[in-house]
Amino acid sequence: MSRMITVGAAQLGPIQKAESRTSAVNRMIQLMEQARRKQCDLIVFPELALTTFFPRYLMKDRDEIEQWFERSMPNEVTQPLFDAAREFGMGFHLGYAELVEEQGETRRYNTAILVDKSGTIVGKYRKVHLPGHAEYEDERRFQHLEKYYFDVGNTGFNVWRTMGGVLGMCICNDRRWPETYRVMGLQGVEMVVLGYNTPSTNGKVEQDPHLRMFQSRLCMQSGAYQNSTWVVGVAKAGTEDGHQLFGGTCIVAPTGEIVAQAQGLGDELIVADCDLDLCLEGKENMFNFTAHRRPEYYQLITEQAGAVPPEE
Repeated sequence: MSRMITVGAAQLGPIQKAESRTSAVNRMIQLMEQARRKQCDLIVFPELALTTFFPRYLMKDRDEIEQWFERSMPNEVTQPLFDAAREFGMGFHLGYAELVEEQGETRRYNTAILVDKSGTIVGKYRKVHLPGHAEYEDERRFQHLEKYYFDVGNTGFNVWRTMGGVLGMCICNDRRWPETYRVMGLQGVEMVVLGYNTPSTNGKVEQDPHLRMFQSRLCMQSGAYQNSTWVVGVAKAGTEDGHQLFGGTCIVAPTGEIVAQAQGLGDELIVADCDLDLCLEGKENMFNFTAHRRPEYYQLITEQAGAVPPEE
């Protein structure tokens, strides 16, 4: 007997700097309505889905910075998403910038939540692999200041048993790191949901846009295959205030095959029926961790960060 989750990957087109959160939420509600007609159990929205990708701008005034962050979730603006989840019987994943007081200090995180069909938050993840840089760099055509605006996430890579399966989350640059998937794979993950905002070009080094898309999908496909899990990668796409995001939203099967992909750079819903029992073949054979892993030889992965070549 199969365990099916019908998933909607809800790509968002550009959110301009002047666009309100209310406008962004209304666009997401429209995508949820489309997903309801497709009988989706779960809809996945991108990273920083409520605003433009603000880390491309340098801001120094505290009030100007904090206007991009959410202090609570749900809040007045996002409550309609939770109401729709309850009304439609549909879970959702949402990425946003989170501001929180922890141990007497203000912390800012690039965060995602997983909400079940009752409109209840069942999981929270804070981005671990922050890309970019922490200071303004003149030589860049545009900035990527995630290390300036965000603290390194402190949740770790957890999974949750919800909506009939074992689900995990990561965000954007996390998808490029094999450790992300393997930590969740060691917890039996059956579906990894993630959002991203990835520019079509690097602000510092010229790169082929085709190669950037290939690499984005390569890491999600390999993560899916090597851990025998579904991966749902959802982009913000299009031109935000003159800056191009490449899109590439896709749903990847546990075999590593792409089963659905977005065609454009605007708001777009793609849907796939994801049988979680398809994870079993890989988990029981090629990637049977209990039978085949040898963690005693993997110690360098956690003992050091940078590469250390042997001495000459």
